[in-house]
Amino acid sequence: MIHQRECPIETVIHVLGGKWKPTILWNLVESTKRYSDLEKLIPDVSQKMLTQHLRDLEQEGVIQRTVYPTVPPKVEYSLSEYGRTLVPVAEIMCAWGEKHNERKQKEPAS
Repeated sequence: MIHQRECPIETVIHVLGGKWKPTILWNLVESTKRYSDLEKLIPDVSQKMLTQHLRDLEQEGVIQRTVYPTVPPKVEYSLSEYGRTLVPVAEIMCAWGEKHNERKQKEPAS
């Protein structure tokens, strides 16, 4: 059976797809965060979705989860070395988004 090669853009969308994954990544660019920090930084995300997206990103190797053996357990999330390769992609997407928003604001209301 011949395996068709997946479109690289589809791969990016598969890894980063979901309403909150790009926002999670953006919040981890500057520094490591605890779960509660991410909840505060992304107040509209449900606990279920935040947990699921963190698991997905960890499974893809984009973020790393560090558990410290304390009581209660302390868990931190950070971009993995591999995940850091997405920073330039995120910066380009951010710049494009800003230009797009400016363009949309200049358009006459319909």
